[in-house]
Amino acid sequence: MRKLRWLFILIGTLFIGGIWYYFSRQNASHDSVDASKTKTAGHSQRGGPGGPVPVVAGVVQKRDVPIYLDGIGTVQAFNTVTFHPQVSGILTQVAFQEGQDVKKGDLLAVIDPRPLQAQLDGAVAKKNQDVAQLNNAKVLLGRDSDLFKKGALDNQTYDTQRYLVDQLDATVKSDQAAIDNAQTQLSYTQITAPFDGRCGIRQVDQGNYVTPTSTLLVLTQLKPISVVFTLPQQNLLIVNEASAKGPLKVSALDSTQKNSLDEGTLAVVDNQIDPTTGTIKLKATFPNPSLKLWPGQFVNNRLLVSTRHDGLVVPASVIQRGPNGAYAYVITEDKTAQMRPVQVAQIDGGQALIDSGLKEGEQVVVDGQYKLQPDSPVQITTPNQSAKGKQLAQASESPSQDQSAPTSPSQEANGSEHHRHHLPKTEQAENSTPPATATKE
Repeated sequence: MRKLRWLFILIGTLFIGGIWYYFSRQNASHDSVDASKTKTAGHSQRGGPGGPVPVVAGVVQKRDVPIYLDGIGTVQAFNTVTFHPQVSGILTQVAFQEGQDVKKGDLLAVIDPRPLQAQLDGAVAKKNQDVAQLNNAKVLLGRDSDLFKKGALDNQTYDTQRYLVDQLDATVKSDQAAIDNAQTQLSYTQITAPFDGRCGIRQVDQGNYVTPTSTLLVLTQLKPISVVFTLPQQNLLIVNEASAKGPLKVSALDSTQKNSLDEGTLAVVDNQIDPTTGTIKLKATFPNPSLKLWPGQFVNNRLLVSTRHDGLVVPASVIQRGPNGAYAYVITEDKTAQMRPVQVAQIDGGQALIDSGLKEGEQVVVDGQYKLQPDSPVQITTPNQSAKGKQLAQASESPSQDQSAPTSPSQEANGSEHHRHHLPKTEQAENSTPPATATKE
């Protein structure tokens, strides 16, 4: 019994000692982790917010800035004609080639003229016959007039002859009208171009019987050419005021809005607003010398309405957007970033036109805004240095694997000296105190 008692006491002692050893190891591990976190936090505080933020700066400048209104439009031929025969007959000649450029008055097609020529000849012969009868009636009337004056002819006979002359005269005029009509119908057998243009695809081949419902071809005028585009109804007053001062220039751009296809002038502002879309139609005329504009083509149009003289201009990347609208970071004299709201008139060609909020000559942040807070200290760099600073910041924000293990102060100092040794000399000269993102302690 005594041996068994001592055995239980020994087992209990070992159990209690094991529990004590386990919890003491856990506390030591937590203390080590807390020390490592404190050390890392201290490193972050020493290297991050305390240093200036590298940014690229620009200057607010004054410049003459053109004011444009942009709209999407469709190219339309200046004139378009669809040829339908005005008389029926056999198409005996096709005098054009598909896609051919023709001049005004050029022969395009011929319809068999023989039936209409015969009708014209018959009308001429009929007129000649009636003219002969009229001349004979006039001779008889002259004789009857002498007899009537002498009292040898009664009134009835004289009046009958006089009215016969009038009747034959009207018949001759009717014959002349028939001749004119026959000549007009005969002219329809030769189809000519009414203006300079380009022929489309042939719709009927030679030798076919055509009627007024047939379509021969479509002729379009490409020089000059028109573009119809739309603008919001809010711009109507601006356009009318600008057009009252003189013709407005319109530029036609391709789909990239970088290449100009042609330069023209505004021709027409439509007389009503489309109530379904709230837009107004405008029509511009382009000379189109190189045929870069083609009927049915979609183009981007820029209407020059005015020019802002001595306007304040900054790079477009300066303008930032926030919950309260547009703003920009202005670099003060003590090298801090001041957030300032701005009013932007337009952004075009990589340049922003400022209505209010900035002054000429002020320095603004062009690149690096994502790191800035109001009143943050800044360090002005060139674009290359700014890109290099971003790379160093990304490198410092992603720790290596052996950083998780604790290091001695001597190892940290050696590592820091080794990192600064590989920095470019220009950065060492400019940064007496290197940015926190570029230093690794």
